[in-house]
Amino acid sequence: MTPLLIFSVFFLMGAYFVFAAVQGDYGIFRRVQVESEIETLRSELDALEAQVADMRNKTRRLSDNYLDLDLLDMQARATLGLMRSDEILLR
Repeated sequence: MTPLLIFSVFFLMGAYFVFAAVQGDYGIFRRVQVESEIETLRSELDALEAQVADMRNKTRRLSDNYLDLDLLDMQARATLGLMRSDEILLR
């Protein structure tokens, strides 16, 4: 009877460790989920870095040292709704 009991205990321990390795906090399924989150966050980071680069470019182009008049005109039109006196507005 003792060999059956020992075998049962070892089998249950092995089953527990296999279950923990697959579905536990540090298991395979959790690892796949974390890697998916990492990819999602990396793509979001890339998009945000592109936005920051665009804003830095616009800020530099509107600075005192380097003034881009076309960008300034475009920003004034978009923000304030301005237009020149010689332009015709079509709706």
